[in-house]
Amino acid sequence: MATATVAISSISSRPLVALHRSRAAAISYSSSRQFLRHRSISSPRLLFRNVRRVQATILQDDEEKVVVEESFKAETFPGKGPLLEEESDTSSSALEASVIKLEQGVNVFLTTFGWWRRADYLKVHFAESWNEMHHLLIMEELGGNSWWFDRFLGQIVATFYYFMTVFLYIVSPRMAYHFSECVESHAFETYDKFLKTNGEELKKSPAPDIAVKYYTGSDMYLFDEFQTSRAPNTRRPVIENLYDVFVNIRDDEAEHCKTMRACQTLGSLRSPHSVLEDEECDEESGCVIPEEAHCEGIVDCIKKSITN
Repeated sequence: MATATVAISSISSRPLVALHRSRAAAISYSSSRQFLRHRSISSPRLLFRNVRRVQATILQDDEEKVVVEESFKAETFPGKGPLLEEESDTSSSALEASVIKLEQGVNVFLTTFGWWRRADYLKVHFAESWNEMHHLLIMEELGGNSWWFDRFLGQIVATFYYFMTVFLYIVSPRMAYHFSECVESHAFETYDKFLKTNGEELKKSPAPDIAVKYYTGSDMYLFDEFQTSRAPNTRRPVIENLYDVFVNIRDDEAEHCKTMRACQTLGSLRSPHSVLEDEECDEESGCVIPEEAHCEGIVDCIKKSITN
């Protein structure tokens, strides 16, 4: 409202300014004529100077009048081309709308990859990361990080594995989960072979404190969370020596392998605790099962966009 008032006042005052300036020019012109009457006409330099002054004053006044008139909007003067401005505004509005539509389309396409990842996937994957982190802590307590080359090689391999998995996941989550299943299967076979070769020696060594705390602690929620093929509280390890530690690490890899296999079927992965909650809800009033995923990865999105 304040802006409109200032604009109106400025528009209404500009004609008055022009009028005052016109009157000033007229007075200046008349005073110049009176001045020339009293001066001798025999001075051509003075006459020429006064005439130029009068012409400059009139010319300046005309230029200011033009500026004042052009400051008004075209709508106030019918027949002066408002149609051209409307066409320009319409074309610019259409272009802006097209740009906004394109931006929104790109955003929808980018967020497509996250539509199907429900809370169960996040919980299970976090529990898997928590379990693998404790495998690493156990190996470090056993001296696995004592050599700098081992640390360097482990970091390089982990970085390469991470980015390769992310790339596969963007292309096809099903492919990325199958690759993880192959890795977990290989880890299970490696630990199983290690136990068969060094079993008797491992039984003579004590278990690391971090392993005892993780596998026999009071809070086992995350330990049950990543084992999607079994109900919670059905696996409780007993740790008496180093052999038991590696047996449980091997069994963890087997559970990871089953979970990765379940992730390859869209929408089939459920948190063990969520399954129990759903069963309780079904007995009382029933639970709402999450909707099926729209699509997964670039390959599946392109396929469904073509078929639909």
